Amino acid sequence: MNVRPQSLWHCVALSIGVLTAPGCREEPGDLFLVGTVERTLLEISSPVAEVIVEVPVARGQHVEAGAVLVRLDPLLAEADLAAAQAAVAGAQTQSEVAEQGHRRGVGLHRSGVASDEVLDRARLARDEARAGLRSAMARMSAAQKRLNDTTLRAPASATVDQLPFDVGERVAAGSVVAVLLADGRPWVRVWVPERAFARVGPGTVAEVRIDGISGPLRARVLDLAREPAYTPHYALTERERVYLVYQARIEIEDAPAALRPGAPAEVRIALPPLAAAKSPL
Repeated sequence: MNVRPQSLWHCVALSIGVLTAPGCREEPGDLFLVGTVERTLLEISSPVAEVIVEVPVARGQHVEAGAVLVRLDPLLAEADLAAAQAAVAGAQTQSEVAEQGHRRGVGLHRSGVASDEVLDRARLARDEARAGLRSAMARMSAAQKRLNDTTLRAPASATVDQLPFDVGERVAAGSVVAVLLADGRPWVRVWVPERAFARVGPGTVAEVRIDGISGPLRARVLDLAREPAYTPHYALTERERVYLVYQARIEIEDAPAALRPGAPAEVRIALPPLAAAKSPL
């Protein structure tokens, strides 16, 4: 693949959109776009309002799925679990007593000593005790879940990007306590002009240039939106703002492992030729 001279890359306008600045002429079959590098972000939120007691990871550290990121104070959750376990033990005892009473009632009823009413009361007491045991076990499961939620783990292999809180700080429920950059290829978000929409699709070959990285990086179109949008408001001229564009993601196939999101990128897409139109009969 031929690479456009560096001087022409400097003609790229510093805005996201199609390169139409004066002095930058597109070569036949080439589409030049600009955008920013992005990666999949994983935001880890605290499910409860609690104090952070441990942060065993550091910014920039790579972690595997299941690694502990943040520990919250478990004291209240442990107390709730202990109370729930005691309630289950009591419900189990009541259930066993009710089961024995029901079995005795059945035996007495068969021998003609107990009436139908006595047997019905024994059956109701057994069913009520069983329901109480199930309710207590459900509360214990919920308490166990709340205790487990005080230990926040990585959902996938990733790199720790942000740790907004320190040990000793109290976080509100729903607060983001860690931001991870998921492993996988980064991509560049760009906007494809309507005139090139029919010639670009998933798998279309591209190349990406990023300041500080020598040479172009191999890339391919990952996906392309079906619904158009207007050119972003930061386009170069009023004339360009009326154009329809389609958001696309350009996946970088050989990106350096340390490439961070937010870096400006220049994308070159080699457009396939349009099929020749048939002349009307």
